[in-house]
Amino acid sequence: MYTPTHYQETDMQKLLGFIRAFNFATLVTIQDKLPVATHLPFVVNEQEGQLVLLTHMAKQNPQWQDLEAGQEALVIFQEPHAYISPSLYEKQLNVPTWNYCAVHAYGKARIIVEPEQMISAMETSIKAFDAEYLQQFRSLPEKYTFGMLKGIVMFEIAVSRLEGKYKISQNKSDADKQSVMESLLKSEDRTVRKVGEIMQEKYG
Repeated sequence: MYTPTHYQETDMQKLLGFIRAFNFATLVTIQDKLPVATHLPFVVNEQEGQLVLLTHMAKQNPQWQDLEAGQEALVIFQEPHAYISPSLYEKQLNVPTWNYCAVHAYGKARIIVEPEQMISAMETSIKAFDAEYLQQFRSLPEKYTFGMLKGIVMFEIAVSRLEGKYKISQNKSDADKQSVMESLLKSEDRTVRKVGEIMQEKYG
């Protein structure tokens, strides 16, 4: 990810908080020299100091074969973004831009194939996204549950590299930052307001 130094975010706890908050991400691999992508929800875990991303996709989706072949995957986490009008700046000689945050995670996957491990991984996902459903899931007929599992491929990605980019007006004056932040915080758009909140956390 192209990230000028002043936009780099290296605080690991901040990056972990971001990918947990915006965990519906894009998985990217290469097939026949072309990028392919699938949009998936990820469970973010730390296991003995190792960051691990857990998810699954339909078995009919051939992208999982890229992971099985040992290809390094890219997972893109992003959500909060906002158009920034040059009218918000003190000086007239300015152009429109976009403020946003994104985190790229790189790593290789392990396909989970043992039925018991798949059940355990599925329960981990349910606990993360819909804990109240867990009891109902455990009460489903075993034949139905394992039949459904045959239609998916479950895997976890051990993250080897994490890159964060927070483009939030770092290259602007304090007055311009304040003007942009106040404008975003007043927006009726929840996503736009979130960018304002992130700026507020950094600049106060």
